[in-house]
Amino acid sequence: MQAEPLIHWSEPVREYVGFAAQFLALGAVGFRFAAVRGRMNSATDLTERTVYEDASQRAAVIGLAGILVQTLIFVSGLPQAAARAHVAVGQLVTGTLQTGTACVLFAAAIVGLALAAARRPAGWPLALVGAVLAPLTGVFTGQWARLVNPAHRVVAGLWIGTLFILAVAGLAIVLREERTRERRGAIAADMVNGFSPLALTCGMLVVLSGLITAWTHLNPLSSLWTTPYGYALLIKLCLVAVVFGLGAWNWRRVRPALGSEDAAHAIRRSSRAELTAAALVLAA
Repeated sequence: MQAEPLIHWSEPVREYVGFAAQFLALGAVGFRFAAVRGRMNSATDLTERTVYEDASQRAAVIGLAGILVQTLIFVSGLPQAAARAHVAVGQLVTGTLQTGTACVLFAAAIVGLALAAARRPAGWPLALVGAVLAPLTGVFTGQWARLVNPAHRVVAGLWIGTLFILAVAGLAIVLREERTRERRGAIAADMVNGFSPLALTCGMLVVLSGLITAWTHLNPLSSLWTTPYGYALLIKLCLVAVVFGLGAWNWRRVRPALGSEDAAHAIRRSSRAELTAAALVLAA
């Protein structure tokens, strides 16, 4: 008789794609409300304002792709969830507060990011509410004990997802725009300085929620070095240390030097290294 495999690879692949999609959606709203924030409206130069608008539009397009994939994964899991509850899918959606609320929030995020991709600023608040709250629907049903893991993913997504959008949308557009060549360094510095408080806050929350999650699963503590979960967690912790180390380097050494185009290129290169380590964390 053939032994049951330890890992069904379709499950971690699905999880990884779901993580990445969620990070893209959260990164888009994190970029708009942290890195860009009120700078788009306060910019006195029309070309500079256009740079912020172009970067926000690209962020919205990337975020829209992410939320669509995330929604598809959520919807594809509804039949199985309905089967476990012994109801039809329609009954699950309309009769279960958590599932119904999640559907509404995913729809709100899709509509909001679609409007933002069409350069309609009114879509961003809707996208923010939908993208952030859709994974946290346990709030509406009082299932507080089950919120730690989703909250861990949300704050990690706001941190790493926003860094990704900052690199591929914000800094990429700033550094290619010829009309703002003399202001490239200053605009890049504004975006990075806007992102930094979000990164610091989310980094601390990632550590806190991660410790709570690990403590919940490591029962007894010897599970850390005797179980597959423990092995994966140890690998993850090593990689997380690399991410935090690179983030600290960017914050303490690279960010204060911002203001020139060369410094903007430097922080974009270092952010790629941080994102590569974060991708390995997700794999672990």
